[in-house]
Amino acid sequence: MDVEKRQGERQSERQSERRTESGIEVKPVYKPGDSNGSGYAEKLADPGEYPYTRGVYPSMYRGHPWTMRQYAGFGTAKETNARFKYLTEQGQTGLSVAFDLPTQMGRDSDHPLALGEVGKVGVAIDSLLDMRELFEGIPLKDVSTSMTINSTASILLLFYSLVAEEQGAEAKDVTGTTQNDILKEYLARGTYIYPPRPSMRITTDMFAYCAKELPRWNTISISGYHIREAGSTAVQELAFTLSNAIAYVEAAVEAGLEVDQFAPRLSFFFNAHNDLFQEVAKYRAARRMWARIMRERFGAQSENSLKLRFHTQTAGSSLTAQQAENNIVRTTVQALSAILGGTQSLHTNAFDEALALPTEKSAGIALRTQQVLANEAGLTDTTDPLAGSYFIESLTDAVEEEAWRYIDRIDEMGGSVKAIEQRYMQAEIEEAAYRYQREIEKEERIIVGVNRYETDEDPEMDLHTVDETIRDRQTERLEELKESRDSSAAEKALADLKRAAEGSNNLLYPMKEALANLATLGEVSDTLREVFGQYRPSS
Repeated sequence: MDVEKRQGERQSERQSERRTESGIEVKPVYKPGDSNGSGYAEKLADPGEYPYTRGVYPSMYRGHPWTMRQYAGFGTAKETNARFKYLTEQGQTGLSVAFDLPTQMGRDSDHPLALGEVGKVGVAIDSLLDMRELFEGIPLKDVSTSMTINSTASILLLFYSLVAEEQGAEAKDVTGTTQNDILKEYLARGTYIYPPRPSMRITTDMFAYCAKELPRWNTISISGYHIREAGSTAVQELAFTLSNAIAYVEAAVEAGLEVDQFAPRLSFFFNAHNDLFQEVAKYRAARRMWARIMRERFGAQSENSLKLRFHTQTAGSSLTAQQAENNIVRTTVQALSAILGGTQSLHTNAFDEALALPTEKSAGIALRTQQVLANEAGLTDTTDPLAGSYFIESLTDAVEEEAWRYIDRIDEMGGSVKAIEQRYMQAEIEEAAYRYQREIEKEERIIVGVNRYETDEDPEMDLHTVDETIRDRQTERLEELKESRDSSAAEKALADLKRAAEGSNNLLYPMKEALANLATLGEVSDTLREVFGQYRPSS
């Protein structure tokens, strides 16, 4: 009787309703009529053709595999430089920089609020001297660099361009991306400095500066990644990211820029989570939604303005401290979703990141994961291998439909800035995160090694440790810099920056002058704090 009962329970479970974490129903089987059929032929145009559902380039990975851009940064610039060179020697094809919290928040390493955080979650960059050391021996005219930085993105971009100039690189040869997505900081991540509106001014000043001075630089990587890490669903990640992107485009247009002048340099940054098929559908829906937004809402004429290009990182929030080696499998599945979804570049997380910063060994395994997928799995042989799948096409339609509902609601509220100020998106993310956690606790969602298949002991692992003397060393370096620099030149440049902030001139030109005269990141940020103030979220 017990056997029959268990069999009946299993059969009932198999026949029960299934939904993605976004609430989209998953049917037991899909047939040709399950796509909504609206504009189906147009939606499935060839890769490289509007609306780019199947990819932004005709040949995709047959012509060029995705960029393997492993995220790295810890301790001092010298230590991170060594990790960059190690990863490059192992076959990494693009650099990606993680900065410590003081750098992200506009504080020098010697600031009291930097205590305990210098070099911990990324590299400490206080001045041009640190940036020189970070890229010592790395020719910036030949490498593409992504920098995950937001509130101080303009400062880090200018540090980078100054180092490139010192190396003899021409502006047209400098390529890379600054994340520079401040809106998601207010709703998901929290590394903001100034209130939203002056922060948006800095962002649009960067658009204008790069359009003129650094034409191949991606001025923003509009990030759904951190929205998802904060607990959103896949649909919320997509909708809130595109709503923020709309706000950036509107702000740039209001600032007097032509859409086709800056839109080709916009890029996106998405999360790759556990539900492989929903993630693929999310990327496909994102491309055609953005193409439609740019063409119909903003009247973009350039084909490059319509193409949504994106970087993907596997989901840090999915990594578990329990049975940490299982994270290698999770990361592989997530990377597979990004590749099948047509990403332009990819970072794969190291398996030990729920415990510490990656070691060389774990970072190497993460890179090898991408290399195996690129070279052994047949993923680069044909463009968009999942196109035409009844399930994928139906799921893409469903994700898109639900995302448009959110965007329409945010539009009714007056756009992303007002929705953030009213805490609408924050509340939606919080509710989704709570629901997800409850599902885990009630074992409605299985996490291997956490709420099922647990073991009493995990094997010991060698973990990365951060040198606690880093702050002292950075502080000593700052003291030496301030004693040796031309202080009057630095002070004059900072005064010019303050006047620009009080007026309407582009901030990046006086900012660059100040940084070239060895003003520090903290000094530049404090100058802008004097004018713009600091953001304090309401409860």
